[in-house]
Amino acid sequence: MSRFTFRLPDIGEGIAEAEIVAWHVKIGDMVAEDGPLADVMTDKATVEMESPVSGRVVEMAGEPGDRIAIGSALVVIETDGEAVEEAPAPAKAAVPVPIQAPEPVIAAPPPAPVAAPTPAAATPAAPSARVLASPAVRARAHDLGIDLAKVQPGPEGRVRHGDLDQFIAYNAGGFAPAGAKRGDETIKVIGLRRRIAENMAASKRNIPHFSYVEEFDVTELERVRAELNVAHAGRGKLTLLPFMITAICRAIPDFPMINARYDDEANVVTRYGAVHMGLATQTPGGLMVPVIRDAQDRNLWQLAREIGRLADAARTGSIAASELSGSTLTVTSLGPLGGVATTPVINRPEVAIIGPNRIIERPMFVPDGHGGERLAKRKLMNLSISCDHRVVDGWDAASFVQALRKLIEAPSLLLV
Repeated sequence: MSRFTFRLPDIGEGIAEAEIVAWHVKIGDMVAEDGPLADVMTDKATVEMESPVSGRVVEMAGEPGDRIAIGSALVVIETDGEAVEEAPAPAKAAVPVPIQAPEPVIAAPPPAPVAAPTPAAATPAAPSARVLASPAVRARAHDLGIDLAKVQPGPEGRVRHGDLDQFIAYNAGGFAPAGAKRGDETIKVIGLRRRIAENMAASKRNIPHFSYVEEFDVTELERVRAELNVAHAGRGKLTLLPFMITAICRAIPDFPMINARYDDEANVVTRYGAVHMGLATQTPGGLMVPVIRDAQDRNLWQLAREIGRLADAARTGSIAASELSGSTLTVTSLGPLGGVATTPVINRPEVAIIGPNRIIERPMFVPDGHGGERLAKRKLMNLSISCDHRVVDGWDAASFVQALRKLIEAPSLLLV
């Protein structure tokens, strides 16, 4: 028997350390050659470490969340045969993560006008298997969030739909508990969630934020969007976001201070000619910011396709690391969650982040065509922008948003 020490390799990025995100083995486990050992996170990606030998795991470097230096021992494996030299094994790239990630969530564009609120669905509960009930009654109780063990059964000991109806009627008067109790949880902040936390803290600590909010009338834009989707059904569906990005790209040449990055260590601001648009996207693993390269060169349908492709790739973990860096300006939205206004956190080292909010319908006074006004139903949306006050003045931010408003409220200008 001999021992093989697997040392954390330099993954080719010149990094000094990496964070252990997850272990795939534990002490005493047998591992096969090329079998997974652990996932470690660098500044740019999560990488899977594979074992170069077969054997039994006898030592491990630390727990998820710990950081270890490149070249230090990650795992010691007891093997059969002669002693082998200590050498790093190849690394297998897994899910990339963003260097920066702004605080608000998006992925979806702003939703259609908000309808009347509907009652919230009950939290499903797993009925007790000891209760006698038909599959239909069990399914109905599950959908309603009712534990069948709390329902008084009929004389034969079986819960029927009528018994369930009586339970619902009785508890509708406020006799039901306020909510189900759940146990406390202690969750270690590691991996992508820790990276997001560090980036957010650095952004708020180093950047003096200010926010500006303006109301946009998107009635005409929504009409044009609907007509284009009908007339060009084969080209894919247009959401509001491609129009928003197009308007941003049209307005940016007059406001170059918005499409910029600030190196506060070198005290240098770089204003970019091309718009590399970041899209804050919620994924199962956390917030990512895929980037649309040269957004100013794409038409509405090209933008729509790229938005869909990047969002899907980010959520499924198939996105390339190169598609998660290099943005010069970021758009973020709460999507179906809406929101009247937001104060998004800047995706450092960028100097601005734009957040369209939900669309609502409201009565407004509009010109009647005869020099007066009339009351009409309009579709309205607030747009928020947060800026780095070291680089962007309030007048510049407000002027930029007013230029966006002019383009959005007259969408024919976007189609010229």
